[in-house]
Amino acid sequence: MRSPEKISSRPRLEVADIFQAYGDHFRKTHRLTSKQHSVMRDIEQCRTGELGYHVDICSSCGHEEHAYNSCRDRHCPKCQGVARRQWIQSRLSDLLPVLYYHVVFTLPHKLHPVGKYNREKIYDLLFAAASETLLQFGRDPKHLGAEVGFFGILHTWGGKLWDHFHLHFVVPGGGLTVDDQWVEPKYKGKFLFPVQAMSLVFRGKFIEGLKSLYAAGELEIPEEMKHLKKSEQFEKWLNVLVARNWVVYAKKPFSTPEKVVRYVGRYTHKVAISNNRIIAMDDGKVRFNFRNYRNKGKWEETSLAIDEFIRRFLFHVLPKGFHRIRHYGFMANGRCKANLEKIRTLLQAKTPEEKPQETERIKCQKCMKGEMLPMKVITPFKTIILRPWWLLGVDACPG
Repeated sequence: MRSPEKISSRPRLEVADIFQAYGDHFRKTHRLTSKQHSVMRDIEQCRTGELGYHVDICSSCGHEEHAYNSCRDRHCPKCQGVARRQWIQSRLSDLLPVLYYHVVFTLPHKLHPVGKYNREKIYDLLFAAASETLLQFGRDPKHLGAEVGFFGILHTWGGKLWDHFHLHFVVPGGGLTVDDQWVEPKYKGKFLFPVQAMSLVFRGKFIEGLKSLYAAGELEIPEEMKHLKKSEQFEKWLNVLVARNWVVYAKKPFSTPEKVVRYVGRYTHKVAISNNRIIAMDDGKVRFNFRNYRNKGKWEETSLAIDEFIRRFLFHVLPKGFHRIRHYGFMANGRCKANLEKIRTLLQAKTPEEKPQETERIKCQKCMKGEMLPMKVITPFKTIILRPWWLLGVDACPG
């Protein structure tokens, strides 16, 4: 089966269509957070008259085109393409001439019932435990003896929209020592750090963090697990959790830095399901494609009841203001640019040329010469003039 992710034409069915048809019923029969309400509304209204429209004008012939406004919600399947490409462009200018590693940290499914009721705390703890594990291994002279730098991306779903909490990290192969020297990993490009050892440290850090949240009374215990409110039962549950498989997965280093960024770029602005994966909505179910990693990653078809499809999609709505991409070590915010320049100097490497940010401009389909430039945006509340027509150098005077 051809990958649904690579189909570029407008899908026959979109998440917006499902929300428009069944959203009202779902809202009446389910309890939603204000953020989930907001996301549903944004997706339903995206690129419809509800959000107004914008006018583009050709820089050559003055031809006008009108199009509905996008919602730009980070959970909307229609609004992530340009943002993802711009993110990749920005990361390409940050690259170092070294091997890059892709490391994935995954929480065991046994944790998920509690995670559902404490999502922001669990996500933050996942980031903290995983990032501290990488930093600890980097600082250990046995492995590297330097500060590593990396960024991580949170994903909360699996192929069938189930909950699957995991982090993707991209780690340059090497680190800065305390005396500002660059050192490379000791394993000659085979792997960054031993994954089994990282798994044990990651588990220990996460469990300690979970205990701290519980002791401080900051962990909400769901009604179906109310026995965990007794500390001895919580300890037993933790013991079962410890015995589970805490997966840390590391790919072999990519052949070029650009390849790892473009590969991971597929994850950065992804939403729980793309519109191209949805096949049909019939007989009270939504049919869609998913990649079955238990069958060599082949694309297969599955279905969910409409209410369950909506429920699973909305489960993956992130808490308001939550940062799902985070930077650490020598790539931490505020330090990244200076550290990268320092490392390039040590490696005697040139600074990559910054390319202009990609825009959504397209060629005029009337004259096939000029670019379509934004002229004004009309929203339900106001009109914003972006570019007076007389500055465009065209003869036409748009009405």
